[in-house]
Amino acid sequence: MGVTFQAQDLPVNLEAGLELPRPSRPNFNKLHAQRLPIKAYPLPPLVPHNPLSLLHIAFTYLFQLVVPPQSHPETPLRGYFSAETRSVHVTDEAVARILWEQGFFGKGSLSRSEPAWLEREKIRQGLLVGNTSEELTRKRRQERKQFKKERAKKEREAIEEKLAEEARGDTLQPVDGNPKEVDGDLVSPPDDKLPPNANERHAPSPSNVTLHSLEKPENTFEPSSKVILNQEHLQLTLEEAFFLVYGLGALEIQDPSTSRCVNTSQLFSICRSYSYFPSRSSNDLAPDDPFLLSYVVYHHFRSLGWVVRPGIKFAVDYLLYNRGPVFSHAEYAVIILPSYNHAYWGSTQELRAAVKRKEKKSWWWLHCVNRVQAQVRKSLVVVYVEVAPPEDVERATMDKSREVVDVGQFLERYRVRDLILKRWTPNRSRS
Repeated sequence: MGVTFQAQDLPVNLEAGLELPRPSRPNFNKLHAQRLPIKAYPLPPLVPHNPLSLLHIAFTYLFQLVVPPQSHPETPLRGYFSAETRSVHVTDEAVARILWEQGFFGKGSLSRSEPAWLEREKIRQGLLVGNTSEELTRKRRQERKQFKKERAKKEREAIEEKLAEEARGDTLQPVDGNPKEVDGDLVSPPDDKLPPNANERHAPSPSNVTLHSLEKPENTFEPSSKVILNQEHLQLTLEEAFFLVYGLGALEIQDPSTSRCVNTSQLFSICRSYSYFPSRSSNDLAPDDPFLLSYVVYHHFRSLGWVVRPGIKFAVDYLLYNRGPVFSHAEYAVIILPSYNHAYWGSTQELRAAVKRKEKKSWWWLHCVNRVQAQVRKSLVVVYVEVAPPEDVERATMDKSREVVDVGQFLERYRVRDLILKRWTPNRSRS
């Protein structure tokens, strides 16, 4: 019984021939079906030409008023604030999986993104069979690198052969298509002078081609009862942690020194203080501190449905994914810039000098960042955050102890403006 092979299903290795097909990917649509770690219960859609849809909406609304559905998990999700790493640690494996699979929050402390250190360690010690996403990525990069080397080698050999043919000149071309003897050596004519079936003898016969079996290899190791402790935890940035606490109400953060939960106002002050290096006290916080600028932008895009991830790899502040990093690459790269348009920031000479220093960005810097995003096929989004004057913010939202009473009123003082930049290239943008 014959076996049919599809060329696109088998990764090609120029040295070893055909290899086993890559293992099937998990069902990410099912694994990441829930976009956030809370459940939403929207009302049924309104159908204009169907009056019964109004009854359906009214019944659903009244039923949810009488019996409110449970949107948050029964067991609260907990994390611990770490002053050393200026982040929030989630040590519970179940909670870490929930936060990653339902919104792509955080990263593994010993992994590139998804917390998969325990699985990689089990595979390394022979307790599991398979490959993690990081190992598959590494193998794909090695295959791509080897393929580029082999392709460059073939191109170099073809160029050298062509130069050698041109050096021999036209004196070696025969008239009748037979090999010609030059200095005692037989020289074959070019391919375009050979008969149509002259090259068929160089093709390998089917008996000389060896195809690897596509059957799954049997396990050669015996199951072990060795227990490996998971040394990895999920690490949340300050913006992610505060969004889960304030924006969704799905996370509780504890102070490791007192083992008590930190309320929203206290966490807001902690995040602002530790956004500086070294950290500052609550009396020295400015209305344009790094946490405020970054969180306003993070909350803005998360509220619009984007999956926001750190973008330090591409020299930007954030990356915006449509569904998540396991589905596709990021479409947009975000740069955050403060904007001081209020009249307060130009009231004195000292303030004008400080604002000019903070807003100063060179054209070369913007060109370099935009060039990087164009190379990785991302659109650069420049986000301007309107910074509110300190007197307005403090008078409206702070008490005598300088603790924020209402975080919502505090954040309402900030505005966001975004601008998409695309690199113009003459050879691609001609009309």
